[in-house]
Amino acid sequence: MGTKSWMLFFADGDIGDALRSHPSLDRARSESLVRELFPQKQLEYLGEVNLAHAGPPRREVYAGCFDGLSVVAAHRFGMDYPSKLPAHFLQARYGRNTYLFAAYSIVDWFAFAHWQDGKLQRSLSLSADGIKENLGERKAFEEAYWRGDHPVDTGDSEAYSLPFHPLDLAECTAQQLFGFPLQAHVSANLIDPETVPLLAFRDSKAWWQFW
Repeated sequence: MGTKSWMLFFADGDIGDALRSHPSLDRARSESLVRELFPQKQLEYLGEVNLAHAGPPRREVYAGCFDGLSVVAAHRFGMDYPSKLPAHFLQARYGRNTYLFAAYSIVDWFAFAHWQDGKLQRSLSLSADGIKENLGERKAFEEAYWRGDHPVDTGDSEAYSLPFHPLDLAECTAQQLFGFPLQAHVSANLIDPETVPLLAFRDSKAWWQFW
């Protein structure tokens, strides 16, 4: 099935803990947030989706606000250089911590970033072609990958361009930071992303007006 995700998470506390409590979706706050973040879009409500499908096409935006956590999914967040996320997405009132997460399995690409109180703590973007961005201090869960504990078996004498596969680290990042898997089996310790509802909106502007 593959992976296609581009999301922002806003939270003050642990995102996995917030999702494990099965919080109720605040529909009014969800719509308000997405309209505030994308004021240039003429958004119309489409219906409900879930976190397992948080890689919307360019004309759509998904959002969910819960107690202690907000999630927004938009193609806009599929950034090769996450550190360049526009400042208006980093408003402290959305949550003290902002996380960007993006992955696209067709091109073996993965990126994530973390800001605390609007200040960049970590930004990483890489694919089979190499590293695009690598800023800030590594998260503890990254170390085993950079150390070479998860090498890629290429099946020939040519070494892989990285000491790990980008999508393997993407899977680990999703589980460690957010408490849910991308493609791995849902276990007792992981949240099923299909149980996390999001509201879907579509930009009704003509195609030549898109960014």
